[in-house]
Amino acid sequence: MTAEESKKSSRIMNRAGKPYYEYRDTAMSTTAPFRPEWILELCYVDDNDPSNSAVQWNNGHFMHQFTYFIGEVNFYYRSQNGEKKIAVMNTGDSMYITPFTSHTFTTRKGAKQNGLILALTYGSKLTGDIQQELSALSVSLGSEFALDFSTKQNASASLIRFHREVANLSLDELSKRTGISKSQLEGFEKAINIPAFDQTEKIAHAIGVSIRDLLPNDTIDDKVIVKHHDEGKKWYYPESTKAYLFVELASTTSLPYSKAFEVEMLDPKNNDLDLRAGSHQYVYNVGQTPITLTWEFDGVRHSKKLNPDDSAYVKPFVKHNFRGQGKLLILRIGGKISGDSQRELSFVGKENAKRAIAETMQWFDPKGKN
Repeated sequence: MTAEESKKSSRIMNRAGKPYYEYRDTAMSTTAPFRPEWILELCYVDDNDPSNSAVQWNNGHFMHQFTYFIGEVNFYYRSQNGEKKIAVMNTGDSMYITPFTSHTFTTRKGAKQNGLILALTYGSKLTGDIQQELSALSVSLGSEFALDFSTKQNASASLIRFHREVANLSLDELSKRTGISKSQLEGFEKAINIPAFDQTEKIAHAIGVSIRDLLPNDTIDDKVIVKHHDEGKKWYYPESTKAYLFVELASTTSLPYSKAFEVEMLDPKNNDLDLRAGSHQYVYNVGQTPITLTWEFDGVRHSKKLNPDDSAYVKPFVKHNFRGQGKLLILRIGGKISGDSQRELSFVGKENAKRAIAETMQWFDPKGKN
């Protein structure tokens, strides 16, 4: 989507009877799992007090959100205990928030121009069929699927208990199968201790699940992650040409297939399609110069110029490159396929993937087949 096309979608959002945001659409696709928006902060504040009366809060929404900041923007959010917080953000800073986190944004007084954010919201695994299944069960029953992941110990305990109950194994039977004492197993399920890896392996085999199904996340990330630009790790890619300088932006280990980068093009003198990722990709030109996007699909090469403030969407596994000297914001999201769905498709096998994706043949022949 060009900057001019984006500008035509402009609309003003009021809060408390006053203009608060200007919204504009950027590149979207019915294939892509995200909704990216350009949002200008129209409300100015003269301090960094999270309780400033000019600040208008929302109720949070059922979407994960990554935000990239341009200019002098105050980011407000509520912590898990409901306390109002503020992060003073500038160009190149970024943040991630979990669904239902109450938040808002303003421009700081004295800024040369209104602050701007690029807000990319996405539903990851819970929207669509999953949300519908949960709601069909009822609030009380559906909520039981939300295990206690508040600490690593609680997560481990919840996972072991959940899978043991699904398998209808008593602690006595699990102890007999694993050789682990009943008292130790009780300690694992009460979050007193976390089993060693060899114990987790025995429990998994006894229950009939993969070891990974019983492993808690390595870290328990905060619900709100703020990363200032100078905190981001930097590296060149690829090693052979150093065509790009990547800067890592805000992310969470809870969503391992979501990655955000600020990428500087260093204008190598070749046409290699040196980028390919198994994820949905959003691209926005945050620099001051045009960049050329080249990609290949079905053996045919295509090119498109991305001027400043233009945006684009790239499908998973499409070979492409960016050429010129400039700067891009890139967000990659796994969508519904990554994770367990990808593992299941891999189990079905690449030889059957085409049938799984585009099967048109009836699974049996009514006339018979020998």
